[in-house]
Amino acid sequence: MKSISRILLLAAFAAAFCLTPDFALAQTQDAAGAAEGLVPENGLSARVIQLFLMVTVLSLAPGIAMMITCLPFMIIVFSILRQAIGLQQSPPNMLIMSLALFLTYFVMEPVFSEAWASGVQPLLDGDITEGQAFSRTLEPFKIFMESRVSPVAMERLSEAAAVSPTADETPISVLVPAFMLSEIQHAFEVGFVIFLPFLIIDLVVASVLMAMGMMMVPPAIVSLPFKLAFFVLANGWVEIAGAVVKGYGT
Repeated sequence: MKSISRILLLAAFAAAFCLTPDFALAQTQDAAGAAEGLVPENGLSARVIQLFLMVTVLSLAPGIAMMITCLPFMIIVFSILRQAIGLQQSPPNMLIMSLALFLTYFVMEPVFSEAWASGVQPLLDGDITEGQAFSRTLEPFKIFMESRVSPVAMERLSEAAAVSPTADETPISVLVPAFMLSEIQHAFEVGFVIFLPFLIIDLVVASVLMAMGMMMVPPAIVSLPFKLAFFVLANGWVEIAGAVVKGYGT
């Protein structure tokens, strides 16, 4: 079933690509060049490679977003926040993911713009090759990851991969997992700070119930309205979203 879906997606992209005026013009020029015995420089093969790369990147987009952006940090922080409040399904997972995606785009927009201007756009214009486009597109993301990576994670992974941590250029095979581990670590640190106020409310409610002799009443049910009231009065979602965004220097 997945193979059929991928084939249909590829066919749809190919059909849409073939219907563009630029593609039709290129086919006309290629046919004219073939009739005259000339080999076109930017023929059908280059466009097929570009189409293949585009479909490949789109299919790997969720994994790429998890590896080289701040999306894991956002998701973990909001998931811990929901757990701290005591709500299991509200907000739903789709809403948390959507909020994390838009905040990630807000943080990563300068990186995306630089990667597009330096790598993707020159490739579409035919000014650089696919290899040069890959290197130029990846460079802004490497700068972003290096500014957020933990030295301890970098050192441990460099030792495991037998790579010198003081090298001029860190291999992407070491930088990406080090960045992911650093983001997870930062997310848990922020989650710990978020969890403390709600834990204090739970402890206070549990102590009051025990003092009143109501030991059969679950403290989580009684403390939930107080935690919700505290979070609403503090304008929690806006404040936490603003704090995690400011943490990236945006």
